[in-house]
Amino acid sequence: MTEKLISSYPIPEINSLPEDIREKVLGVQEKAGFIPNVFLTLAHRPEEFRAFFAYHDALMLRDGKLSKAEREMIVVATSGVNQCLYCVVAHGAILRIYQKDPLISDQIAIDHQKADITDKQKIMLNFAVKLARNPETITSGDHKLLEDYGFGKDEIWDIGAITAFFALSNRMAHLIEMRANDEFYLMGRLPKSKD
Repeated sequence: MTEKLISSYPIPEINSLPEDIREKVLGVQEKAGFIPNVFLTLAHRPEEFRAFFAYHDALMLRDGKLSKAEREMIVVATSGVNQCLYCVVAHGAILRIYQKDPLISDQIAIDHQKADITDKQKIMLNFAVKLARNPETITSGDHKLLEDYGFGKDEIWDIGAITAFFALSNRMAHLIEMRANDEFYLMGRLPKSKD
């Protein structure tokens, strides 16, 4: 069997990485049990790696009214319309775990309007998908609809910023032909074994 490349660009050896990046990569490996390919592929350019993950963490780990699952819903829905296999698969796994629902990611990636989510979450994803695909069509009416469903200005910023950040991520994944880790495909789909 031939080796499956994870990127069309060189992947640095972990021991050759700057100390801060190596520590981050190994920390993720310890927590997840494997190294998500995005960490290895983006380490090709250390300064960009640092900037990417600093902004990622600022958006995805910040305290706010959007839940962790809702943040991942935005990533999965917008990555779906951007046809980014890496982000749909990787963030779909995270969403399944946060939502404790083995079906939710597939539903949202294909058609969030038919997903088993709330009407408020569908409105949120309508806005995110519109911003991802046709940003020039966003109007004050789109903001008003979100506000009518109970989203504040800060949450609307979060929805937009997550959408915009993952537009970058989706395009980088396409550019470098980043392959999703096999481990992501089953995460959150099957009950954990009690070994």
